[in-house]
Amino acid sequence: MGRKPKVYEPADTDIRISIPERRPDLVAEILIDAVLDQQLGEDAQSAALRTARDRGETLGAATRASSRPGRLGPERSLTLSEAVLEEHGFEPDRQAPTEVRLLNCPFHSLAARSPELVCSINHAFLDGFLTGLQAAGIDAVLAPYPGRCCVQFRAAGSGASVPGPATGVCVKEFCARPAVDLGGT
Repeated sequence: MGRKPKVYEPADTDIRISIPERRPDLVAEILIDAVLDQQLGEDAQSAALRTARDRGETLGAATRASSRPGRLGPERSLTLSEAVLEEHGFEPDRQAPTEVRLLNCPFHSLAARSPELVCSINHAFLDGFLTGLQAAGIDAVLAPYPGRCCVQFRAAGSGASVPGPATGVCVKEFCARPAVDLGGT
């Protein structure tokens, strides 16, 4: 007689494990929405950046609505942001009361392929998040550094982006450089 054979069927659940966490699906969703909602006279990159910013603003506004933090100064803005950044795979590292470095780029594999586009989308998304959160006194700045996310959160007016290409975005040549400490770690 014997045992009844096991029958396997595909599941509707999608399970993914990535260490460190990677989230290419977020960039894919932004790009799909940008294509579907591209406005007359708008080029593809502009549509992607607008869509990323809108998506970030929506996330920031939802975070603000659910936490109801009241007026946010720089330090409280960063404290509230850290949990959301962690949920999205950025691995926030609080360097100072008004500075958070993002130790992981959740879009790393895509950024390696097209750093100018992906880092710009990432920057627009995170800048939009701060806008939606109504985070006073904090800016999302491009700060390319090998092995990390290209964006940092810093106190407004605390300096420009770290040295990089003229556009300020992370490019293959910059990210391929050996790691050099750019400020205290």
